[in-house]
Amino acid sequence: MAERMNVNPTRMMLTSLKKRLKTATRGHKLMKDKRDELMKNFLELARENGRLRQEVEKRLAKVYKNFTVASAIMSQEVMEESLMFPKQGVILDVGNKNIMSVDVPVFTFKTTAEDPTNIFPYGFARTSGELDNAISELADLFPMLLDLAAKEKETALLAAELEKTRRRVNALEYVMIPQLEMTIKYITMKLDENERGNQTRLMKVKDMMLKEAIEEKREHDEEAMERFAK
Repeated sequence: MAERMNVNPTRMMLTSLKKRLKTATRGHKLMKDKRDELMKNFLELARENGRLRQEVEKRLAKVYKNFTVASAIMSQEVMEESLMFPKQGVILDVGNKNIMSVDVPVFTFKTTAEDPTNIFPYGFARTSGELDNAISELADLFPMLLDLAAKEKETALLAAELEKTRRRVNALEYVMIPQLEMTIKYITMKLDENERGNQTRLMKVKDMMLKEAIEEKREHDEEAMERFAK
């Protein structure tokens, strides 16, 4: 349970706290909307990420299988010589995009060779078809690997922002807003109590003044009667 703030119970403080409560309530609504939207984006991205990971793992398993068969058919020396000098390279660019105030990475690449299909760094006379298939599959798989890396990073960043937003919503909902409401209620009660006290004092003063006026009039009437009797 939130504790009341230790403040002076004045009308100025009451006005200030009411403004803070209004701002906190509006901020709470905005943060809840952001949390809900982040959750929606996160779940959609997690599903897409899971689907893409399954596809990548499936195709990587096929690549490993072809490499394993090629390694069994070809000698180690021929395999190493065939893959020693890659013919194709890539230039990777890392950008970003903003999702719900979160900057997430976007990967793009281009090949260094003029012909992007020129990927085999060896002649075909001494190599097996399984090695060709493995390299071809890896070349096709590379954009998917980049996409998966970007989505996994995006998922992690959205999860962190979602947790931070959730903590802020809870802090507003269960700590700050109840604390402000409790303090406002306390100050209002104190001010009402002081107002009632002032009213009571004023009534007492009024009664005393009225009593004095009655007493003065009575004394004045008695003096008038005495003068009349003489």
